[in-house]
Amino acid sequence: MAESSILVIDDEQEFVSTLVRRLRKRGWESEGVLTGGEAIVKIAAGDFSVVLLDMRLPDMDGSEVLREIMKINPQTRVIILTGHASASEGEEGIRNGAFDYLIKPVEFETLLEKLQAAKKRSP
Repeated sequence: MAESSILVIDDEQEFVSTLVRRLRKRGWESEGVLTGGEAIVKIAAGDFSVVLLDMRLPDMDGSEVLREIMKINPQTRVIILTGHASASEGEEGIRNGAFDYLIKPVEFETLLEKLQAAKKRSP
């Protein structure tokens, strides 16, 4: 994986496909997965500078996935994407090692700004 590679983890196939395609058009190498289990395998096998993590996955809770990512590579910058009106999940994620959080739906330009900030903070 390239230095600016992104892993998108979300259970909505259309969202993942669209986001990966848009990120690639902007020069970000990116991949997407639909479950926490797939994400953990990808993180363990690859080098992603940033992970976009949905908190609601079919097989695992996003908090559990975040903990596993931090065990595998604590330098990974994780941006939580939550569709809930409450920001409590995002705030809890930051306490557990996430770089930041965004509430869905999110403007693509706002997401790009967060990705740039995360990339700059990567070791």
